[in-house]
Amino acid sequence: MELLKQKILSEGRVIGKDILKVDSFLNHQIDVALFNEIGKEFKRRFFDKKVTKILTIEASGIAIACIAAQYFKVPVVFAKKTESRNLDQETYESEAYSFTKQKTYSIRVSKRYMAKQDHILIIDDFLANGKAAQALIDIVHQAGAALAGVGIVIEKGFQNGGEILRSQNVQVESLAIVKSLEENQILFK
Repeated sequence: MELLKQKILSEGRVIGKDILKVDSFLNHQIDVALFNEIGKEFKRRFFDKKVTKILTIEASGIAIACIAAQYFKVPVVFAKKTESRNLDQETYESEAYSFTKQKTYSIRVSKRYMAKQDHILIIDDFLANGKAAQALIDIVHQAGAALAGVGIVIEKGFQNGGEILRSQNVQVESLAIVKSLEENQILFK
């Protein structure tokens, strides 16, 4: 997606060899017009899939999933990282390791919001090592639902998450795949 790539090049900041900060438009401050185009692109890429719900993980994936859901005309369910007294007692749970935060989270989704008849499209902001996506896929499987695919805004192609998911025959659609962040340069595949 050329518009996204240009935004990454103009506003993205490289930290070290493996961190790409895009918080000025993606995961802190939100460029709603760009998100609208991202939502349209996910709909285009998954046009042939039956989707009854979009699943994401809090917090950065929620805004992207909500915009995309308008084009699919389906609700968004998000996996919660924190326990809460008002979360239903019956939940699907899995473990997700955050590459950025270097922390493992227990994520959970109420059983009330996912069922066997659902066709779930997973959407998230980044794909690095694939742990968050795999945890969400695990929840889809626990619910007995069908996985429609995984939509990612930015994939770090130099890490193995995309390769792992694709080797499991998961349709992964990444709107921008970063090949390298070496020498403070953002290179795309």
